[in-house]
Amino acid sequence: MKNLRNKVQLIGNVGMEPEVKDVNGNKLAKFAMATNESYTNKQGERVQETQWHNLVAWGKTADIVERFVTKGKEIAIEGKLNTRSFEDTEGRKRYITEIVMQEVLLLGSK
Repeated sequence: MKNLRNKVQLIGNVGMEPEVKDVNGNKLAKFAMATNESYTNKQGERVQETQWHNLVAWGKTADIVERFVTKGKEIAIEGKLNTRSFEDTEGRKRYITEIVMQEVLLLGSK
């Protein structure tokens, strides 16, 4: 069970072109991914709910993202949740939760 600690697996669609940059000699890729869930409400109508996830990839995983991941592409990812804080321009403390990717699998057609 120790392998299940802080583990995230998602399948969804890339919502934006990945932003790739160099941070102290290490490649970093950031982008958002949408996952969809459907259910039937009390009125019998089909409802689709979309959740957006912030994804971060480092090193070799960032290389794969840079080369193959584009907006709209369906991917599967595995990683861990990471929450960090920062101060905005007005001095207020803000928090962001991201999924730090450890693996990416390209799905769908080429």
